[in-house]
Amino acid sequence: MKLICDKNLLSTAANHISRVVSNKTPMAALSGILLTAKNNSLTLSGYDLEIGMRTEIPAAVEEGGNAVLEAKIFCDIVKRLPEDKVVITVDERNLCHITSGKAAFSLIGVNADEYPELPNVEKGASVIISASIIESMVRQTIFAVAEAGGPKPILSGIHFIIRDGELKMVAVDGYRIAIRSEKVAVDGDIEFTVPAKTMSEVLKLMGEDGDITLHASDRHIIFDVEGYKVISRLLEGDFFDYKRAVPDKFLTVVRGNTSDLTRTIERISQVIIERLKTPIVCDFNEGVFHASCMTEIGQAQDEMNIEMEGENLKIGFNSKYLLDALRAAETDEVLIKMVSPLSPISIMPVKGDNFTFIVLPVKIR
Repeated sequence: MKLICDKNLLSTAANHISRVVSNKTPMAALSGILLTAKNNSLTLSGYDLEIGMRTEIPAAVEEGGNAVLEAKIFCDIVKRLPEDKVVITVDERNLCHITSGKAAFSLIGVNADEYPELPNVEKGASVIISASIIESMVRQTIFAVAEAGGPKPILSGIHFIIRDGELKMVAVDGYRIAIRSEKVAVDGDIEFTVPAKTMSEVLKLMGEDGDITLHASDRHIIFDVEGYKVISRLLEGDFFDYKRAVPDKFLTVVRGNTSDLTRTIERISQVIIERLKTPIVCDFNEGVFHASCMTEIGQAQDEMNIEMEGENLKIGFNSKYLLDALRAAETDEVLIKMVSPLSPISIMPVKGDNFTFIVLPVKIR
């Protein structure tokens, strides 16, 4: 294999691809980036058997071929090359020579035949959605995803529901639920659950404009985004029946400025000890929101004016869960709808219903 390509294009592509390369694997090939040179292009691929990524950059290919190079070393070398052009050659012993200007490196590669083939989604649904919509929806749900490795693996992803011209994303971790919906020009009905790690990588690749194409099959999904293909397995199993957990009747409804609510809770949270997870006490009383907390290191209290309808209510929360929901709201004001001190609350926009965040309370002593 022998080719010449642009250093900056190569460095950018290699750094993106390296994020899905496995750091801990008994397979030497999976710790590297697969380089494939042919037809005046260089294809870079990374894969950890759960999520993969592939992209192409233009290259002057004198001799086609494949090579697998250790990802971190390759990225570090390319980033520091002195000239704009890079020459890469690989011989029959998988020895790779990288030259740029007077700088020259030799790396021992891995036989490309040992690199596993990335999944291909040939059959299944294809959906085109605005990148800005996907970005907003993922950002407003991913905070409520359960940690990977938990007792219910399917909750470590974002659940997609496409039905009747609407895209809905749902995330659940057992303590909170995030629901985000948007009208989209998409036909057909389909549901699948994508690992949160995959969606994080998709977010990092997104530009401000353009569309994203999703190709989903029974077991895998491919995202076409900004010249990259992100390939991921889908999480298997039945997703949580979130509709049963969404309250439909409320005794207290509060309307407040999102930034003011956030800053008030942040100030009170300064005395919370993380390992003890002491709840913050929220007292909604006659148009005033009073927040307080007492821990081993001290106590804090603050208050702000609100609009409210219904009964006065005192309720406790894990401050992180409440703050995550408020920060994800992305609206100037929110409605906080409550049933009782021991029932989940709903955080919603003042107008419309494109997001609903459910947060479970904590019992106050």
